[in-house]
Amino acid sequence: MQGMSPTRIVCIRHGESTFNAHHRATGRDPGHIDARLSELGHRQAAEARTALQAIPFDLVVTSPLTRALQTTAGIFSGHPSKPRMLVEVLHRECQESSCDVGRATSMLAEEFPEFDVGHLPEIWWHAEDAIQAEGFPTEPRDLFDARVAGFRDWLRARPEKTIAVVGHSTFFYHLTGRWLANCEAMDLDLTVEPRLRAFG
Repeated sequence: MQGMSPTRIVCIRHGESTFNAHHRATGRDPGHIDARLSELGHRQAAEARTALQAIPFDLVVTSPLTRALQTTAGIFSGHPSKPRMLVEVLHRECQESSCDVGRATSMLAEEFPEFDVGHLPEIWWHAEDAIQAEGFPTEPRDLFDARVAGFRDWLRARPEKTIAVVGHSTFFYHLTGRWLANCEAMDLDLTVEPRLRAFG
């Protein structure tokens, strides 16, 4: 039996990554596997930290991609409400660029000891298909759509009243119907189905 929907869900896109900066300047994939935040991205997280201090979050759920973990740490470490931190793979980014390929859980555990990642498999990103010409496997659309639907159901079943979700632009577009800027936050109403433009 599913729980009641939380009273508030706030989606927060990660800060600018090194991939974002390079792709914006050149239009090309720079091959930044699991890209980190840029200097601007760290500043954006610091600004979002100030803006989100007053919201009494019960839970923060973050993607295990490094840019999301860095953003989560930048925004929520020392948050007044002391929310529970949870790393979840369902809302990782749609794997279509080098930055969306993850790193092994053991590596994340070493770099980010403040996050519990022990429940994740060692390889948690899409690694099942043949490697593409760009050097990384891309995620089939049906698998991505299933993840988005699965995450909506996961959120509906949560018992918390106020949840922050730190994640990624394409995933959030399919979840909310809006493209979010780096470190932009928006409230998600799970009773409304997003209207999406053509994708892929």
